[in-house]
Amino acid sequence: MINQRMYELGNEPSAIRELFAYGLSRKAEIGAENVFDFSLGNPSVAAPDAVKKAALELLEKPSQEVHGYTPAQGAPGVRAAIAASLNRRFDTSYTADNLYMTVGAAASISIAINAIVTPGDEFIVIAPYFPEYRVWIENAGGICVEAPARMGSFQLDIEALEDALTERTKAVIVNSPNNPTGAVYPECDLVELANTLRRKQDEYGHPIYLISDEPYREIVYGDTKVAFIPTLFENTLVCYSYSKSLSLPGERIGYVLVPPAAADAAKVYAAVCGAGRALGYVCAPTLFQHVIEKCVDEPCDVASYQENRDALYAGLTKLGYECVAPQGAFYLWMRALEPDAKAFTERAKGHELLVVPSDSFGVQGWVRIGYCVERSVIDGALPAFAALMHEYQAPTL
Repeated sequence: MINQRMYELGNEPSAIRELFAYGLSRKAEIGAENVFDFSLGNPSVAAPDAVKKAALELLEKPSQEVHGYTPAQGAPGVRAAIAASLNRRFDTSYTADNLYMTVGAAASISIAINAIVTPGDEFIVIAPYFPEYRVWIENAGGICVEAPARMGSFQLDIEALEDALTERTKAVIVNSPNNPTGAVYPECDLVELANTLRRKQDEYGHPIYLISDEPYREIVYGDTKVAFIPTLFENTLVCYSYSKSLSLPGERIGYVLVPPAAADAAKVYAAVCGAGRALGYVCAPTLFQHVIEKCVDEPCDVASYQENRDALYAGLTKLGYECVAPQGAFYLWMRALEPDAKAFTERAKGHELLVVPSDSFGVQGWVRIGYCVERSVIDGALPAFAALMHEYQAPTL
């Protein structure tokens, strides 16, 4: 017999990746220029030249240095370089021993959950949320509890979060800049959240962790600031990936940070190492560990994403669509033209528009549009969005 849960997950793939696969098929049929694929968060901005330069330099070294195993938690020099970068940027005092290198943010979050969970523990997610959170929580034996964001702005709703907290709460997962809404949580709200968690820790008599999922940390617009949450709440575990900031999604490289101020930090770090071992996430790709070591302070190219954001938001709102103005990441959150988001996205396919329904993100009636695409995709898509709007309006004319 097979594992029934694994069969169900494999037989019902992620709505995002299923739509991406449909897009690939459709492009092969009618030409890529005729399909407006906004499904996947696959960066359109090229990796920095420094990444290519670092990789080429490393490939000149002896094979064992760049293709051999590192220690399970990652090369000490790489972890030390990341710690030093964080210390420069956020006035912290981390060391290599606070970091565990991972195979991207997915591994980081899965490891963090598995490191602290005991069966029946509750993990609060803020809806809308990245749908794989539920998969990772439930696979670890935890319970996924949804707390709604504030409708309209999709910022933190502290009252709703407090209502969701119970004695069984082990952690709250926050994602800012946010996938799928593009919201960035202001520091004042995060301070209020931290104070709420401290009160509940005192009431319940055990730590509550905050898992901060941060792959979009550097992708923000205008004067928007991203708070570094460990400086606001001591029991924070940071899960990071270079997939977005350095445009390296296929290289799967990231880390878990266990700050020394976290409750039972030494035990939690040991549990992170143990979770990596149990899940098979040991020795992240060696070549790209060392690429990160050389490029750890390389800036993210945000300008192209901002141009896309401005063009898409302005174009869609001019057509009459209701959208949340993104403060960060590279997603636009748009209200569907009918309550059934899945039905709306099926009608959008008729115009070769591939957008992700909000149902899998834990809310109804919205869609996610990933604008990490070539500008030509946006320019071509706007007439299609206009035709889609007209299709909905036509029966009432």
